[in-house]
Amino acid sequence: MKTHPETSNNGVVSTATASQTAPAHPVVNRPNVTTVGFIVFLASDLMFFAALFAMYFTIRSVVPELWETQTEVLDIPYALGNTLILVSSSFTCQLGVFAAERFRPRRTGSLFNIAKWGMVEWFYLTFLLGAIFVSGQVMEYATLVSEGIAINTDGYGSVFYLTTGFHGIHVTIGLICFLLVIGRAYGAKKFGHHEATFAICVSYYWHFVDVVWVGLFGVIYLLQ
Repeated sequence: MKTHPETSNNGVVSTATASQTAPAHPVVNRPNVTTVGFIVFLASDLMFFAALFAMYFTIRSVVPELWETQTEVLDIPYALGNTLILVSSSFTCQLGVFAAERFRPRRTGSLFNIAKWGMVEWFYLTFLLGAIFVSGQVMEYATLVSEGIAINTDGYGSVFYLTTGFHGIHVTIGLICFLLVIGRAYGAKKFGHHEATFAICVSYYWHFVDVVWVGLFGVIYLLQ
């Protein structure tokens, strides 16, 4: 802001120019309330699985002889293949999230042109991989029951089915959530921020159950 010329005490006219800049107010980017709430929910769910791991190791320390005999019937290559299927679904899920963040709910080209896929196509593929994992887990249960290991057989059977079974329930819930996200993408007049946030939260859940399974696989099948 320029000041008017003023006369000093000695009669000399001085023209002073003062430049005044308004202080810049920083922009506060507040975290998304929905995302924060969902992360808190996942933290509480992590405590639940921590309790299951604690139960597993406690019973194992009490009756270690069960682990010496019962683990022999586990089909590790089969479980490894099923694990790789679930882990690969995390990558397809994240590709769907990238598409959602670009507000591209559906493909913009041929179905065989993967580069043009949208969120819906990637989530369909993720759903398929997750469904294969759950089906593989059910088949493994049937095999173990035929081998004489059921949930009420002994301590090993109880902790095995409880830990892997609760995880399987979580995977099934994740599959339902994918269907909800896909349905919302079809139903929305315009795919926007709210739909993308919903997809991102579901991806957090899916990555969570994948990481938990990697831990379960390492403890149950590798450490035995």
